[in-house]
Amino acid sequence: MFTEDQIAIKDAIDKICENYGDDYWLETDRTGTFPEDFVKEFVDGGWLGIAMPEEYGGSNLGITEASIMMQAVAESGAGFSGASAIHLNIFGLNPVVVFGTEEQKQRMLPPLIQGKERACFGVTEPNAGLDTTNLQTKAEKSGNGYVVHGRKMWTSTGQTANKILLLARTSPRDENGKRAEGLSLFYTDFDRDYIEVREIEKMGRKAVDSNAVFIDGLPIPQDDLIGEEGKGFYYLLHGLNPERVLVAVEAIGLGRAALRKAVQYAGDREVFGRQIGQNQSIQHPLARSWAELEAANLMAYRAAELYDNGEECGAESNAAKYLAGEAGFTACERAIMTHGGMGYAKEFHVERYMREMMIARIAPVSREMILNYISERVLGLPRSY
Repeated sequence: MFTEDQIAIKDAIDKICENYGDDYWLETDRTGTFPEDFVKEFVDGGWLGIAMPEEYGGSNLGITEASIMMQAVAESGAGFSGASAIHLNIFGLNPVVVFGTEEQKQRMLPPLIQGKERACFGVTEPNAGLDTTNLQTKAEKSGNGYVVHGRKMWTSTGQTANKILLLARTSPRDENGKRAEGLSLFYTDFDRDYIEVREIEKMGRKAVDSNAVFIDGLPIPQDDLIGEEGKGFYYLLHGLNPERVLVAVEAIGLGRAALRKAVQYAGDREVFGRQIGQNQSIQHPLARSWAELEAANLMAYRAAELYDNGEECGAESNAAKYLAGEAGFTACERAIMTHGGMGYAKEFHVERYMREMMIARIAPVSREMILNYISERVLGLPRSY
């Protein structure tokens, strides 16, 4: 399925991840320590630019190669703690690549690829959620730029970020009869003189912080506006399909890690004088998970192939994210049940996998919204919301 060069990518990432075993990720989960040394290896190897243009320091490869890399990270046992630590750097600035000026690309992309800057994503809001066109954060014209007031939620790496990709309203909703009009996209300094960050205590992935962000009078120069004013929502759409594919392959990778743990335990654990892996009640659920994960994997890489070829891939990307989230969650659940009581113990790691896997079922879009998309865009059924 993969070329020799693509297989070499996986081998190289596997080699990095070998240095960060189960105990490392268990400790980051306990303490909430960001995996700086892990990220540094990806920076030093130039991996953060895998899908970025070569002229700005990237490797100019596709979403397929990025998926191979991110899946290898998750599958190593790093899960979403490892994947989320570098996820935004891989494709988060795609709007800048596609819609930014040459000056912006030269200024914004190399520092991110080189790890000199860390970006966070400012889109989701407390009162908007998946209804992005209803967000309330405002960017008002002021001199040669803008001043921003508003709130953002679930902003990852906000504790250490020094840049933000920010979506804000620059004109009233429905002003032109289109809900998506009037939203503008900025990539600018995460200036803590005007921004308050409050960490959200959450179920899993403690190593990568999530935050509520309060913006009060943040000045943004005109030069940090990406593309045209009022077109930011459409620019974000350009990156939605790659993001769904990346989350899908990460979920599949983590599901495989859980399955690997379950198979190992089923082979080692003896009850009533025999390995529990001899019992079909153990074998069959794990076999089903293997099949479900592999099926989701085929859909994910089909979506990646379509994207890299410049073809429409909305249905496949959404389906991949849905199938991977469900298959990964089920694999984690079955891994815990295979371990029995020890599956509930942190030292066996599978409970962490399950907590992290919830991310793939919720973000960046819910299962229900994916099914809405497929119902309307693929099956031709009427809009339900």
